[in-house]
Amino acid sequence: MITSPVYFQSHSRFPARILATLFLAALLALGGSGAAAQKSAPGAVGVPAARLAHLRHGINISDWFAQVYDPNGFTKQHFDTAITARDLDLIRAMGFDHVRLSVDPKPMFHARQADQIASDELNDLDAAVKMILDRGLAVEIDIFADEEFKAKLAADDEFVEQFADFWRALAAHYANLDADRVFFEILNEPEGKDRYRWYGVEAKLAAAIREGSPGNTIIATGAHWSDDDDLVFLEPLRDANVIYAFHFYESHLFTHQGATWSSNFWHELKGVPYPSTPENVQAAAAELPDAVHRLQVVRYGLDRWNAERIDGEIGQVAAWAEHWGVPVVCDEFGVYRQNADPKDRAAWLRDVRTALENRGIGWAMWEYHGGFGVVTSENGGIATPDDATVRALGLTVRSYQSLESKGAGTN
Repeated sequence: MITSPVYFQSHSRFPARILATLFLAALLALGGSGAAAQKSAPGAVGVPAARLAHLRHGINISDWFAQVYDPNGFTKQHFDTAITARDLDLIRAMGFDHVRLSVDPKPMFHARQADQIASDELNDLDAAVKMILDRGLAVEIDIFADEEFKAKLAADDEFVEQFADFWRALAAHYANLDADRVFFEILNEPEGKDRYRWYGVEAKLAAAIREGSPGNTIIATGAHWSDDDDLVFLEPLRDANVIYAFHFYESHLFTHQGATWSSNFWHELKGVPYPSTPENVQAAAAELPDAVHRLQVVRYGLDRWNAERIDGEIGQVAAWAEHWGVPVVCDEFGVYRQNADPKDRAAWLRDVRTALENRGIGWAMWEYHGGFGVVTSENGGIATPDDATVRALGLTVRSYQSLESKGAGTN
């Protein structure tokens, strides 16, 4: 055990300056810095650069194995039609390199025997993962639990143990796949407001995943909604083979205008501009009946949300990652289409994507189709890339058109 230089000074004839130098050298030899401690942490030797390179430009698929609100929705027909081979061909052709695949655990989670997942419960997910990998894409298997499930994690230690059993079994099931392209994300947006409890729960779950799969990279996140302030609260886990993820939707007054979930008054928002100034928000603020909500929009204007403001926010995540010597990704960002001006939406996407890339942070946009989608489908028809969105992401539609001309991308 190394004691302090004060101890040595009181028990030695060496000068204090020499003792301090020797003490510092001993600390560094044992990995006293945050980055060095991470490199020597148990679990792995770190996240290989080649593996991180698979998580540069991603897209979320949110309603294939999760967010199926029909109680009878988890059917073979749904899994076969919600996302097809053509959709995955299109994702690849647009230039995305990975898919963040949301997976609701409930259909295969059995509380008292959570470590026993029946093979028939995994067949459709196995097929989906194979389809993704076959196209050269990487996949984040992201546990996307509902509010009831996450509320139990926030209050019930035994339920945490059961979820750890589940994750251990699931990780072991996929441990034989290409570890450079299969990632395990512990939990999407934990929702619990107690950051200290979530830190302990996440450590327990990460350890279970590592027992099931010694080689795959784990993706961890902060508490509540996985926002950047939730992430920078964390200290890294005692496992070097971990990537840390955050979500970015700031400011929600712009990105969620017209939304019918979370804050009630969001559904009243329309015409909220980006970038924001004290002057250009006045019309949108005047439309709101509640004075408190009007004030929030006015403040959004006073905050002058623009490319510089976004970069400053994301810069705090980059500084946290540099301090701890760990990799980070932004695996959700996007703008709800409902009431956002298309040009402003594209500008926000471009500014966030640019800020992330300038700081070497990989990303995954929310989402493939739906209210935030990179593609549109008229009356449930064929998915078509939205040119403005694709370009805002720094990608191209040209490769998709070339693919179509060759007759590829069909079922």
